[in-house]
Amino acid sequence: QVQLVESGGGTVQAGGSLRLSCVASGSIFIINSMGWYRQAPGKQRELVAVVMRGGNTNYEDSVKGRFTISVDNAKNTVALQMNSLRPEDTAAYYCNMNVWVGTIPRLDLWGQGTLVTVSS
Repeated sequence: QVQLVESGGGTVQAGGSLRLSCVASGSIFIINSMGWYRQAPGKQRELVAVVMRGGNTNYEDSVKGRFTISVDNAKNTVALQMNSLRPEDTAAYYCNMNVWVGTIPRLDLWGQGTLVTVSS
């Protein structure tokens, strides 16, 4: 069974920093992409940052220059360093990996979610 386990998150004052980490366990053939999404209360889940297998990286416009996504392919981990946090960054953050497992070439996996709260 393949699963994602997140760590990090918490409460921080505006301007502060937090780091989220996510590790995949289980038998994974290929990881197509690794990324982070977030969902604020009353809003839809949105992409924060993603790294594709070829190395291309995309960020949501409001986090560019403040957040950095990094991956360790050997360890099947992805991290999100969040600096200069703002109250509007408050949300539940979800790790996502699109993977090739067994005979399924593109399977979306999700972490359990971790809450990030930024106070003003």
